[in-house]
Amino acid sequence: MRKPLLFLPNPKPDSHKGQNGVLLIIGGSRTYHGAPVLAVLGAMRFCDLVYFSSTTGNMALFEKMKLSTPNVICVSAKAKEKAFGHADCVLIGNGMDVDSRTQKEVERVLLSRKKCVIDAAALRCLPLHLLHKDCILTPHAGEFEAAFGFKPTKETVLQMAQRYGCTILLKGRKDVLAEPGRLICIPGGNAGMTKGGTGDVLAGLLGALWSWPSCPSAFCAAYSASVINKRAGEMLYEAFGPNFSSEDLACELAFAARGFYGERHLGKPKL
Repeated sequence: MRKPLLFLPNPKPDSHKGQNGVLLIIGGSRTYHGAPVLAVLGAMRFCDLVYFSSTTGNMALFEKMKLSTPNVICVSAKAKEKAFGHADCVLIGNGMDVDSRTQKEVERVLLSRKKCVIDAAALRCLPLHLLHKDCILTPHAGEFEAAFGFKPTKETVLQMAQRYGCTILLKGRKDVLAEPGRLICIPGGNAGMTKGGTGDVLAGLLGALWSWPSCPSAFCAAYSASVINKRAGEMLYEAFGPNFSSEDLACELAFAARGFYGERHLGKPKL
């Protein structure tokens, strides 16, 4: 009998800062400064620490990131090694350019064998031979085809997960989630979630969940992120129809997750 797939972060009462997930986000470019910001907003409520770094040519992005939220630690190229070592998980690709610098960063992340989430531009310069069991790929249809050279179907998603020994979360009207030997479809969401940036929010949430040392598997992390993200979109649709933004989605994630815990996990508030 399989264990439940939904992973809900629940820090132990005696834990301290850094024990409940540390995420490093590598992303951004001169054109797409907002994507890593949205990834940070998606992650920050679900793990202890979020670091942010970019490629050498995009260090000016730090000021925009610092203005977006105080809940991120921007690290320079010199401090990046320390943050990389401290991180439990690395999310890479949001807002990056498809070029040799990005490819080099992706190779470095994969060679480290750390838990990682590969998203956006990183999927378009992906060294497939370096994928491993702790990798989660989050492509939409076009990115899947660019990465693997196949049209995205249930069959090809499962085949690629099995061939490369990784976890793939194909984003769509129904998300398709696969690991070697298993595939499920995750319904939910709505047309309001077609806006730019919602995928960055999902990637940030996923990176945060996968950064938890207690998260059972990449499959559980991806399933949980998809379910929580879709529920947040549904809650916003109930309130505003399709007229909500990616920032709204990031802010709604904690409320959406709260609905899955139940009183048994968090307890009733004391009055």
